[in-house]
Amino acid sequence: MKKSTFGMAGIAAIALTLAACGAAPEEEETAGGSEETSDGGSGVVEGFKACMVSDQGGWDDQSFNQSGFEGLERAADELGVEVNSVESTADADYGPNIDSLVQDGCTYIIGVGFLLEQAIQDAAVANPDLQFALIDSSLSDPGATEADPPVPVELDNVKPLLFNTAEAAFLAGYVAGSQTETGVVGTFGGLPIPSVNIFMDGFVDGVAQWNTDSGDDVQVLGWDKETQDGQFSGDFETQANGQNITQGFLNQNADIVMPVAGPVGLGAAAAAEGVEGTRIIWVDSDGFESTEYGDIILTSVVKEIGAAVFDSIDEASQGNFSSEPYVGTLENEGVALAPFHDFEDAVPADVVDRVAELREQIISGELVVESPNTP
Repeated sequence: MKKSTFGMAGIAAIALTLAACGAAPEEEETAGGSEETSDGGSGVVEGFKACMVSDQGGWDDQSFNQSGFEGLERAADELGVEVNSVESTADADYGPNIDSLVQDGCTYIIGVGFLLEQAIQDAAVANPDLQFALIDSSLSDPGATEADPPVPVELDNVKPLLFNTAEAAFLAGYVAGSQTETGVVGTFGGLPIPSVNIFMDGFVDGVAQWNTDSGDDVQVLGWDKETQDGQFSGDFETQANGQNITQGFLNQNADIVMPVAGPVGLGAAAAAEGVEGTRIIWVDSDGFESTEYGDIILTSVVKEIGAAVFDSIDEASQGNFSSEPYVGTLENEGVALAPFHDFEDAVPADVVDRVAELREQIISGELVVESPNTP
């Protein structure tokens, strides 16, 4: 069969498989937030210490910071490695927080999120004997402009942990197209960065594929894939912004919304709650499990950040660190569509079967996911 150039994803209804944490670590104050320490240590490289810095969302963001932190805790529990973590509360905290972990003797430091790119890159250059990882971003030349696109930078001591979420978000868009009663759905981001835009690219293409298959004309508010332009809340913290954007979508008759904005998505859910027939598609984690809005969450586009963090710590702790980027895909189960949970009976069997078919085709390469933001 001829390869499709449309972005397609398939269903991988899997839950996060992070192990339970051990005893709660001791907590103390540090620059920019709270610091937690847990001692372990057998069967790993002598002196190895895995550490993590959050972005502004913090460890309880019910999204990607929380998922990354769970991976760190799992490593402490299952691998017995010593760990430390620092929670940021502002952009200005990133550099000082990383420096505090360097001073604390951390040998493997993980930054959670695109916003830590420059701070991780600076620290890696300044500390070539230490190892680093960066979730949701690779490194680039900081002098780039819109007229002069970013030039990729590779450092031997930095491992990017990336996720091709367009694959799973395509499926979410397909399901949204099949489930909308009004013929209008919406999506918005926190900030216009590749790790956000890629979700919306896949979502838009998934809706378009549903339209092709069904003959419907479902409209998507909030994102234009061709121009890479759309609506953004301006940060990943201000839930009121997510609530206002979502209310605007509801006023335009949307009944399914996918916020790609970390905790800001909780504002979107608050706007949708109580509006009959309105549903949310969560991102990063399974929102049915991680938020209090499970009764309105149709599904979630999951990034297995915790598993990627755990695996990278496992490799580094055994002396097998590699700067080769990890890219989560449908094939390696680094990205997935969460179960429909309370909406299992609402999604028709033929849609479920079609989604499963598309998943197999994307894994085999018969169908090709395309996004300008693909890692």
